[in-house]
Amino acid sequence: MTRHGWCVKLLIRGAVLLSLVTSGVVTAWAYEATTVSNGGTVTGTVQFAGDPPPPTGFELRRYPDRDYCGALSDGSGWRFLREVAVGPAQGLKDVIVTIQGIEKGKSFDFEETHLETNICQFIPFVSVMRDQHPLVVKNLDGVSHDLQFYEREWEHIFMMFHRPALTREGTRDIIRFTGNRRGVVVQCGMHPYMQGHGLAVDNPYYAITGLEGTFAITDLPAGTYRIRAWHPILGEQAQNVTVAANGTVSTDFQFKAK
Repeated sequence: MTRHGWCVKLLIRGAVLLSLVTSGVVTAWAYEATTVSNGGTVTGTVQFAGDPPPPTGFELRRYPDRDYCGALSDGSGWRFLREVAVGPAQGLKDVIVTIQGIEKGKSFDFEETHLETNICQFIPFVSVMRDQHPLVVKNLDGVSHDLQFYEREWEHIFMMFHRPALTREGTRDIIRFTGNRRGVVVQCGMHPYMQGHGLAVDNPYYAITGLEGTFAITDLPAGTYRIRAWHPILGEQAQNVTVAANGTVSTDFQFKAK
């Protein structure tokens, strides 16, 4: 076949695919909310082994608004960002635990993500997000911020959107992921100690750990699932878990410094 012939063939295939998509014959996978009877529960603990890494220090005099942002500092001109938070019993905070690939289950009511900038930090440090849904960022500070959002892989980041003057009015955007990327890095271009992270979820079966490191995911239909624990700095782990009707199963994770 000639080169021209191949081009025509590809164009025809593309037109057919587009027709199928627009007519609804080809549809994207979507989670289905249904009634869950005799659902089970997964509980567990995420712990950190060893001594947590020290926080990263930033000398305030190098950045704007050092007096305002210095309200959270060591009092000697340094501000610190702790990316790995560990509780008294070695519980690991800011781990998002998710059930993977579940097609239907309890209602998925989570509609939008809310972030705040407060004393030159993003709160919360780790958030769940939903593809094609809103992100609302509210600035509680008396200074402006240079808001930057990036999709992330473990080795690369890609710009999602940029708001160079995040004032008190804040901003509202739609999160749109590309390909299989599901992680987000958020930072301020003027205050580098302002950092945060997010992970997209596609079903309601998730939990975020506090300093105790514990989690509980309820109302799971009986079955065997892949459960994943994701930390923005330490990486991710996964294992299989089998949930019985009306049953409770426990599974634990342990991370260590890279």
